[in-house]
Amino acid sequence: MLKSHPIGVFDSGFGGLTILKQIIKTLPAYDYIYLGDNARAPYGPKSFETVYQYTLEAVKWLFSQGCPLVILACNTASAKALRTIQQKDLINLDPNKRVLGVIRPTTEVIGEFTKTGQIGILGTQGTVDSNSYLIEISKSYPSIKVFQHACPAWVPLVESGDFNSKESDGLVKECIDRLLNMSPNIDTILLACTHYPLLMGKIKAQLPDNVQVVEQGDIVALSLQQYLDRHEDMKIQISASQSTSTIQFYTTGDAHEFASKATYFWGEPIDAQKVNLLSTDVLNS
Repeated sequence: MLKSHPIGVFDSGFGGLTILKQIIKTLPAYDYIYLGDNARAPYGPKSFETVYQYTLEAVKWLFSQGCPLVILACNTASAKALRTIQQKDLINLDPNKRVLGVIRPTTEVIGEFTKTGQIGILGTQGTVDSNSYLIEISKSYPSIKVFQHACPAWVPLVESGDFNSKESDGLVKECIDRLLNMSPNIDTILLACTHYPLLMGKIKAQLPDNVQVVEQGDIVALSLQQYLDRHEDMKIQISASQSTSTIQFYTTGDAHEFASKATYFWGEPIDAQKVNLLSTDVLNS
C-alpha cells in the first residue's frame, strides 16, 4: 500500500486554524500538519522580504515533513510570498510539490456575492498595502469596485482572548464605520484575515441588514477539493492509507500557550509541539 503524505497548512499564528477546520470538514480523509509561526507573528506589519523569508522557511519545513502540498492559510503570506515561492523557489526545492494560497480562490468567486458591484475588504495592514485583492478581483470581475480598510488591532484583540469583551465593540465599530463610509453601496464585506471570523458576531451587529459578510474557510476548502479533482497525481500522493486521518499541530512559539489559545479557533483542546525552523537542516542547505 502506498504511503500517504499529509497536506501542510501554514499560518503566521492561529488564524489558519479557521481555514484548516473547514478544509477537514470538506476533505476528512486526508492527513494534515498545521504550522503556526507564532514566535514571529504578526506578519501584517512586516516587510515583503521578511514575510517571504519566513514563509519560505515554513514551506521548506513542511516539505521536509513529507507534505507534497502546502496551503498558505494566511492572507499576508499569500499576498507577500506566494507568487515568489511558486515562480522562483519551487523549481529548486521540488518541482513536483505545490504551494497554494487563499487569495486567488476567494477572488475568483467573490463577485458572485455582490448585487451592487461594490465590495469592502477588511484585512491586515500588510494585506491591504499589497493590493493583492484589488489586483486579483479586477482580473475576474473588472467592473466591481473594491474598497479596503486595514484593522491592525483586530489580530492582537483575538489572540488575547478579549474579543468577546464589551471593550472590543469600539474597535470593531471603528473599522466597520470607516469602511462603509467609503461608499454607501457596499453590500458585501470580505474578511481577508483568518482571525476575523472570531469577531463575526460583533461585525454583523454593526452592519445594516443589506450588507453581508463573507469569510474564506468554505471557499478555500471547496477550491482545494476542486484542485485535487483536477490533479489526480497529487490526490494519489496524499490519499490516506489508514481508516482514520491524523492532524498534527506545530508552532514556533510556546507549545502550551499555542494549545491554550488555539481552542478559540479550533473549538476543542489540541496537543501541539514546538519546532525551531531556523535549526532545521533543510533550511540551511
